[in-house]
Amino acid sequence: MNRPRVLLADDHRMVTEGLKRLLSDDCDLVATVEDGHSLVAAAKKLRPDVIVADITMPHLNGIDAIARLKKIDPHVKVVFLTMHKNATYARRALEAGATGFVLKHSAPEELVIAIQAALKGETFITSALAGDVLQEIRHKATETRSGQLVTPREREILQLLAEGRSAKEIAEALSISPRTVEFHKYHMMETHGLHSSAELIHFAIKQEIVSI
Repeated sequence: MNRPRVLLADDHRMVTEGLKRLLSDDCDLVATVEDGHSLVAAAKKLRPDVIVADITMPHLNGIDAIARLKKIDPHVKVVFLTMHKNATYARRALEAGATGFVLKHSAPEELVIAIQAALKGETFITSALAGDVLQEIRHKATETRSGQLVTPREREILQLLAEGRSAKEIAEALSISPRTVEFHKYHMMETHGLHSSAELIHFAIKQEIVSI
């Protein structure tokens, strides 16, 4: 059987080196990237069998990056590897199209298993969170909401704001004008009754709209 081709996305180089050693016996690592935009570009170019990605990454978090890739290739297989022991993150990852969710401290025991499950079209959730994730999904299914808190573009801007980027830097990263960035920012503040950028960022973190 051919070894699966894996694309690794994580902005911590020490973690990346450890994962290279962990996967070397079972997988071929086609590339490593350190931010969400690079993940999208590399996946489109290299077409790996499985993507192993962190959630918290610069420029574009892993969940939003995978959501973009799913629109291009609905069959892309993704295992999230994260330090966030959080059922809401896991639920959001699955909703974005992930096939696996593994905690970094469990990687030696669970990551290869999760990759193998992804290749079979199966879903793997770390044993430490499986029960909580099921409860989270059930709660979400019964929750009534009038609509999304923010648009996809607003989510991108919030992510970069939370990373400490200026309006000019955000504009350059997203190929829009600084005025457009400010428009989205103040629209969100007005919509949610917020009065400063700091309040907006706090709101985004509390609502788990962004990952930091």
